[in-house]
Amino acid sequence: MRILIAEDDFSSRKFLYKILSHYGECDLTVDGLEALDAFLLALKEKKPYDLVCIDIMMPKIDGVKVLKTIRELEKDNGVAPEKQTKAIMVTALGETEYVQQAFAIGCEAYVAKPVDTEKFLQVLENLGMKKTT
Repeated sequence: MRILIAEDDFSSRKFLYKILSHYGECDLTVDGLEALDAFLLALKEKKPYDLVCIDIMMPKIDGVKVLKTIRELEKDNGVAPEKQTKAIMVTALGETEYVQQAFAIGCEAYVAKPVDTEKFLQVLENLGMKKTT
């Protein structure tokens, strides 16, 4: 499984990587623009991401706009809805408006910061993610 982690905060990025690296190959990006570059490259290489974890508040392009662009790229590239990359939004508790927008665009789940390990593992299980290591 291929996973993209888009998170500008170092400790959050490291935390997500520590957990998600047990589920597949992880790529790390530090802002929204870099996340879109990585996603587009993966599409072009015919090696799309199976899961993206996107921080809502990031530099350059916020996470909601990143998700919206990802969904547009998938549509433009003929990705069937059932084959779309699963998206988990990572958010501070005060960003409920952004979370609602993200669900409207097509995210499958969200986790609040600080991320609770048990809850995050439950979200991954609910999405059908399986550990590889």
